[in-house]
This record gives sequence, structure tokens and C-alpha cells, in this order.
Amino acid sequence: MMIDILPIRTQRSTTSRLAELDPKLEFGKVYSDHMFVVDFHNGEWQEAQILPFGDMVVSPANSALHYGQAIFEGMKAYHQADGGVALFRPSDNWARFNASAERMCMPHIPEELFMQGLLELLRLDTAWVPTATGSSLYIRPFMFATDGFIGVRPSESYRFMIFTSPVGLYYNKALRVRFEQKYVRSAEGGAGFAKNAGNYGAAMYPTKLAQAEGYNQLIWTDASEHQYVEESGTMNAVFVIDGRVVTPALSTSILDGITRRSVLQLARDMGLVVEERKVSSREIMEALAAGKLEEAFGVGTAATIAPIATIGYEGQDYHLPEVAPNAFSKRVGAALDAIRSGEGADVHNWMVRV
Repeated sequence: MMIDILPIRTQRSTTSRLAELDPKLEFGKVYSDHMFVVDFHNGEWQEAQILPFGDMVVSPANSALHYGQAIFEGMKAYHQADGGVALFRPSDNWARFNASAERMCMPHIPEELFMQGLLELLRLDTAWVPTATGSSLYIRPFMFATDGFIGVRPSESYRFMIFTSPVGLYYNKALRVRFEQKYVRSAEGGAGFAKNAGNYGAAMYPTKLAQAEGYNQLIWTDASEHQYVEESGTMNAVFVIDGRVVTPALSTSILDGITRRSVLQLARDMGLVVEERKVSSREIMEALAAGKLEEAFGVGTAATIAPIATIGYEGQDYHLPEVAPNAFSKRVGAALDAIRSGEGADVHNWMVRV
């Protein structure tokens, strides 16, 4: 158990907005009462604070706005069956945050600062953790450069923050996706493995084009051949082919998803064969034609498990078979739900009580 060792100056909100919360919980539009803030100056992290959620003032010359030094994480806290609150794999988010920071020439954040700020923030806003089935408290840690300087170099000052948002389901129906074989999300040697803001900004235009064609998301392919699957929208992609769980191997262009890790571990726990390797669009379509593609789905923090119903390929739509009640995606989704709610055995010690 982590011991509180840092002085965190807390300014409580004078008026909670919790009573105004719409029970429909549209994803990403409502924010809890408080936020955690700490600045980095002169090579050191400064005084940590919890403040009422609100706007910030930044210089027009803020270097993050001009040169893109901004990273973030996505994580969740869950209401427990015994009435408590717990986080899902927060240390993994902290480690991945620092991997992103290193790639973007930003300072590492110490684990005790990350975790204690997170836990104290959640303790203060515990009432914001929703209790409805399928709901959770989405948590957004992020860091951005704060130098007011126009010049292409790493900033010398930064701000790390955490805010939270009660959310419901990200997707409420199976997805229509298509292979993207023109635009590129990331290339080998780039920053695709990091959760930096620029990755998401660059993906918006091709995604918008696909959505205009009636698709929800894209299946990104590799930069050199446009043949090998990378990710599905903002999620990792998983396929069940002839009883085997197949997913692209991690690389510098693919995000090391924490939900991905969890799904693959649970698949192995269930005795399934897991293959982390190159998987091509051609292999997927041939498996579908042969009746061997049993399932395709995206996995990520926001959506958890997002089933794919239709895949667009070379101008044609192909429909996947209806997902059976005992399908892997349903079983692994139920297993994750049980672990996160405290109703299932947490044999891998993924949950951290708040």
C-alpha cells in the first residue's frame, strides 16, 4: 500500500456540480469538481495542488501549442460491489506515461507524485464515481510544455495535471470499420507508441473521411505496404481466427494498450492460443471468406471491448458472423467487468483500492 508522503495543498470547491449531473452520462462532456496540478520548473517538480476544476491561463507563445509537446493517459476507477472504489492497473498507466514523456523530451513524473495525487483527487471526488452498470470514472492524466518561447527546442517548464469525468458506454453498438490504405497513423521509428497529442490530431482527417462514408472507425495499416494491421481507430485490434486470438505485435508505431495486455492475459488464462504477430488485411479477409474469422473487435480504456460487425475492404463491405453468446469477446468482457467491480477474483492484482 502506498503511504501518503507528499504535501498536497488542497483548495476545495465551494459548490459541487454533482447535483447537475445528467444520469445519461454522455462520454467526455462532464467533469468532476477538482483537478490535480503540479508544475515543473528549474529541473524539479514544485508544490502539488488540488484545485477546483477550471480554466487556465497560458501564454500565446506557449510552446506546446506551437510544437506539440503534450502527452496524456486514459484510465478508469470503478465502483465496487462492497461500495468502495478501485483503480484498474494504475501503475501500468504511470509507466506508459513516462515512456511517452521520454519520447517527447519531457520530464519523468515520480511514481509517488503520480499515484498520491491521483488517489487524493479520487478520495476528494469519490461521489463522482458512477454506480450504474457499464459506467465508470474516466481519468485523464496529462502533461504539456509551458514555456512561453517560440523556438524549436524542448521546453524547460511543464505542467502535469489530472482531472476526472463520469462516463457511460463509449460505443453502444457493434462497429462498422474499414481498412485505411492511403493515410498513415504512424510509421516505424515514429511516436506511434506514445500517447502524444499529435498522433490523435493527425488521425482526425482520415477518420472524418471514413465517417462520411458511414464507418465508425478505421483499421490503420502499416506505413510502408498498407497491408499489415496496426490499430483500430484509437484502440488495439484483436481477431479470433480458427480458435486462436490474433493481434498485431507491438512496435514503435503501435500503442502498448493496457486493456490489450489484460485481454491477452485473460485469453491465456482461459487456455486459448494467443498470437502476437504481423497480421495482414489479406489474411483477415481470406479468413472471413473461409468462415474462419470468428470475431474482430477493438480493445481500449474508453470502449473496453468494441465488437466489429462490418469491415470495408477495397471498396466493398463484408459482414462478420453474429457473435455467439459464448464468444471470446463476451467472455473476456464479462471477466474484466467482474474483476473491475470486485465481483471476480483479481488473481493478477490489477485493482488498487482508493
